[in-house]
Amino acid sequence: MSRRATIFSSRSLRQPWLALLLALSPLCAQAQVAAPGAANDAAIRSAIAAAQRGEPASASDASLRQDPRWPWVEFARLSRDLDRADAAQVRAFLQRYDGQAVANALRPLWLASLARREQWSDFLADWRPLEDPALRCSWLNAQAALGRTDPDWNAQAQALWRSGKSLPDACDRTFASLAARGGLDDALRWERFDLAVAEGEPGVMRAAARGLPSQAQALAQDYAAFVQSPHARTAQWPRDTRSRQVAAAGLARLAKNAPDAAERHLAQLAPQLGMTEAERGKVLYQVALWTVASYLPDSARRLAAVPAASYDERLHEWRAREAMARGDWAAALEAIRLMPAKQRADARWRWFEGRMLEKTGRAAEAQALFRAAATSPSFHGFLAADRLGLPYALCPWQPGDPPSLRTEVARDPALQRALALYRIDQTGWATREWNDALSRFDDPRRRAAVALAQEHGWFDRAVFSLGKVPEEQRLYELRFPLHHDADIRAAAKRNGLDPAWIAAEIRAESIFTPTARSSANARGLMQLLPSTAAAVARRTGLPYSGADSLYDSSVNIALGSAYLREMEDKYGATYQAIAAYNAGPTPTARWLSQRPAHDPDLWIETISYKETRDYVARVLAFSAIYDWRLNGDALPVSDRMLGRTEGKRKAFACPTPAS
Repeated sequence: MSRRATIFSSRSLRQPWLALLLALSPLCAQAQVAAPGAANDAAIRSAIAAAQRGEPASASDASLRQDPRWPWVEFARLSRDLDRADAAQVRAFLQRYDGQAVANALRPLWLASLARREQWSDFLADWRPLEDPALRCSWLNAQAALGRTDPDWNAQAQALWRSGKSLPDACDRTFASLAARGGLDDALRWERFDLAVAEGEPGVMRAAARGLPSQAQALAQDYAAFVQSPHARTAQWPRDTRSRQVAAAGLARLAKNAPDAAERHLAQLAPQLGMTEAERGKVLYQVALWTVASYLPDSARRLAAVPAASYDERLHEWRAREAMARGDWAAALEAIRLMPAKQRADARWRWFEGRMLEKTGRAAEAQALFRAAATSPSFHGFLAADRLGLPYALCPWQPGDPPSLRTEVARDPALQRALALYRIDQTGWATREWNDALSRFDDPRRRAAVALAQEHGWFDRAVFSLGKVPEEQRLYELRFPLHHDADIRAAAKRNGLDPAWIAAEIRAESIFTPTARSSANARGLMQLLPSTAAAVARRTGLPYSGADSLYDSSVNIALGSAYLREMEDKYGATYQAIAAYNAGPTPTARWLSQRPAHDPDLWIETISYKETRDYVARVLAFSAIYDWRLNGDALPVSDRMLGRTEGKRKAFACPTPAS
């Protein structure tokens, strides 16, 4: 199968909306730009691997020097052991590729190596201003070691000092020099201490306090001990702002793991220290949040105890969600109406405000809310459109960018290197080159680059590089790629699944990146764990030859789709199968046992894991959009989430202000 095989059916190409969509894409209007260096892919892979092993350059490498990726072969060889690298070679490399992504990648590594070896003159000679705190401190250390300190040195060191977060070890030397020069007075030590209190960083609090007078240092260390683990020595503290803020920080930190204990401590400390409403609110917020996140019995009481001024959007959502979980529709309605206007106007909360009106016998009042929500091309917008019998709102955007831009950006050397590196699975290096290229592009050229990347199979660039202009969210052809046609259709047919659902899962899991790998070791297009894949293969007899075979798109789609089929068979409803696919069977079983009678939309919204809650809604919305891309219309989301595959299909239309 061609890497760029399409998934369009003959039916889909007859749909007027698909015709409009296809008109948006230069992919259909002009020939693919030739991939730079494609003939050298195998040789470049081999050269990079040899360089990373520390092998000397071979005679055959000479033929690769004109390949756009050659600088990264040199990078691989030099960066392998910079502490032993020839300084002249490194400097020649940095000069030869100055301003390019490859030099920008090597320079911080080289500077870190020089700093480790305390080669300060060389460090300063090769220095370029960088944001990395460790290197900024090393630059100050180099200046100090060579006696180049002045008032500006002090000011820069003090600027780094003013952070409540932990800093790299290199900064310890900087701050020791600053203190020796008299640049760290008690006021500055307390300033960093207070910043660390706000960050809840007891280690930084302790470090900031060193050098204070003994009595002040003892108090500061006791403060840090409290933030680390609240104790009973607070009666000895001064009754001042700092003591109150330390108490609030320590109890807020405690609340994340022990909300009951934090609430008890607060009841004692608030009157003892004279804590303000804002300081109490900081603790009560965390007590409520970490109680309601698990729907513990005291959730409603603790939410009510949080001062209104301490509420933010997250806690407003949890107050509504908690009431919905208990089936207290009136309380949920009240919680939604207490949200800020902007939050309440989101399609999600317009939908649920309407639903709560329905649940409390005021269905007529819900219609206007549903109509407003239905203008959103989202899960809740689609549900609202189903409720009202309206078409789904989708307004593809035609930016009108000149087709000639495609050819122009394709000639950009950094973009050529990015695409060529991506093709040989050097995604990290490719992304560096991509970001370098896009830093010079205006909006139309950026969009042309995204389209070019998609043509070369680099689909996630549309997700990570579009959206700077709001209208770009409506570039659906780019944002919702279609690929691996034969594999998706075969897996859908074999498992009795909708191809649009499989495509939506791939879009949500990997954005059609076959080499994707998560921190949990989930692999490939559908992000399967090797253990899950092996179990599915045993049950179904599908081919599987180990973890690395999950990077084979055909294997991954076959096993992932079979697993979706198993989840649907087990739970009976698509929305529950999607939840299980993301979170696993144990949490899903718990949610089903807690709220067995909840309507599907309410069950989804009351999932306690944010990732899974959003994931289920996202996959269902993506399924509708992929259905549209495949067929020009869609199975209603209200039917789809229940596992129904037949029924009257939904049209798509761009709503006008009048409608």
